[in-house]
Amino acid sequence: MTADPTGHRFVLRSANVSAEIAQVGAALRALTVDGVDLVPRYPDDVPTPAASGVVLVPWPNRIRDGRYRFDGTDLQLAISEPKFGNASHGLLRFAAYQPIEQTEERLVLGADVVPQTGYPFHLRTRVTFTLQADGLHVAHDIENVGASAAPVALGVHPYLQIGGVDTADLVVQSSGTTTLVLDDRNIPVDEVPVGAGTDLRGGVRLGDAALDNGYRGMERDAEGRARHTLTAPGGARVELWQDEGFRWAQVFTTDRYPGHPLAVAIEPMTAPANAFATGDDLERLECGGILHREWGVRFTA
Repeated sequence: MTADPTGHRFVLRSANVSAEIAQVGAALRALTVDGVDLVPRYPDDVPTPAASGVVLVPWPNRIRDGRYRFDGTDLQLAISEPKFGNASHGLLRFAAYQPIEQTEERLVLGADVVPQTGYPFHLRTRVTFTLQADGLHVAHDIENVGASAAPVALGVHPYLQIGGVDTADLVVQSSGTTTLVLDDRNIPVDEVPVGAGTDLRGGVRLGDAALDNGYRGMERDAEGRARHTLTAPGGARVELWQDEGFRWAQVFTTDRYPGHPLAVAIEPMTAPANAFATGDDLERLECGGILHREWGVRFTA
């Protein structure tokens, strides 16, 4: 029997909501509300495709050449994206998280970022998944258990859909007012106001868009939450919200998701690509400090 390349699958279930979380990367593998699949499924025998649902820590996105300087020391990370010469998507993307607590409707997974080449810091991470009446709530806690301050950023990479609706026909809406300009290695070289092809504030049909954009300057509600939506022609809507600590969001479309001609990821991030090098919104986590961030998914039929 062939082992599941995404590790053990943890299943949460309530009267009308269910979720599957993969052990590898603490990845959100499936989410169903009232019988509607909100995460595109992929074959059982393949590794997690296109970072689907994976937690990205201690940085999301990319670091140019894997090089950065912290507290006077030059550091070199392993190059995990050889095509472009970048360090990509953190150090726990392929880690097998361990269960700490589980009930029918709640799961806590944990994994450590241990000191290693290019990242001589020690972080203890926890991810808590809790079913809600209309979706899923996710909380992240990152504790610095090492002997020195550490640079930290956090991202997650969930793909979303509305089951039974062609993703090309969904309208994506997001309130970001600025977006990043990328070079040919997918590294930001400028931040500019949104414009034609990148402005999602009024809603854009996904079939008419090609997106790989980091956004900042999002509208926030009284709780500090920013919200992004995918809306079907019939009015059904899936919403991803992120708390005020997630200052950025990446919106990414691809035709390389197994079994789906088009897929879209909406990725909350505390800092943008290359933040280790630029310092933009990078967190300095002191010894014993804890970073806490939250996001979630809701569905309205």
